[in-house]
Amino acid sequence: MNIDQLGYFEEQVLTMVAILGEDAYGNAIAEEFANQLNKTVNLSSVHVTLYRLEDKGMVKSMMGGATAVRGGRRKRIFTISSAGLNTLRNLKDSREQLWKLVPQFKISY
Repeated sequence: MNIDQLGYFEEQVLTMVAILGEDAYGNAIAEEFANQLNKTVNLSSVHVTLYRLEDKGMVKSMMGGATAVRGGRRKRIFTISSAGLNTLRNLKDSREQLWKLVPQFKISY
């Protein structure tokens, strides 16, 4: 997987899946955006992105158990795949490499 094939929002959703572990499902990911980034995201956008990441092999999904809280409906749980984790590591490494090249500016007041 070429890292330039992963969009910014895809990267953020993939990172949220990695953070949440076995608790990663659409609504939990949207809530994590609010909690961690103070950012509101559209739940439909999260779902579309999760399915796109699954098509790319970055995440895997399975159906969780039905709960009374959800009216007996099951939720789809997502987990990061080895390819997804490697992609996140590569993205982190490339960003760190570039940040090392940014000159340190002195701020004068």
